[in-house]
Amino acid sequence: MSGSNVWTRSREKMRNFSDIFSKCADEAAAYGKCVAATTAGRQELKKDLCAKEFEALKTCFVKAYLKKKSTFTTSANKKHKPKRNTKYNICSIKIHL
Repeated sequence: MSGSNVWTRSREKMRNFSDIFSKCADEAAAYGKCVAATTAGRQELKKDLCAKEFEALKTCFVKAYLKKKSTFTTSANKKHKPKRNTKYNICSIKIHL
């Protein structure tokens, strides 16, 4: 795997995150309000106090991601896969002493 492919995928994920996050604004706000209310007065956030709100946000993220992902299908309903850059194969490097 080439290093440039890693950064390309990371940048693509970051671009997609803002789109997905904007579709889940209500769920994110509800989760944020729950966290803020639970930690008021210097209290620590404890596990599962905002589980319902977190699950709603998580479900929204997954649905928005799958919906966005499905828009990148070809007319034959085949998912578009980017070509791998096989120019740099790390496994084939030999070291001579």
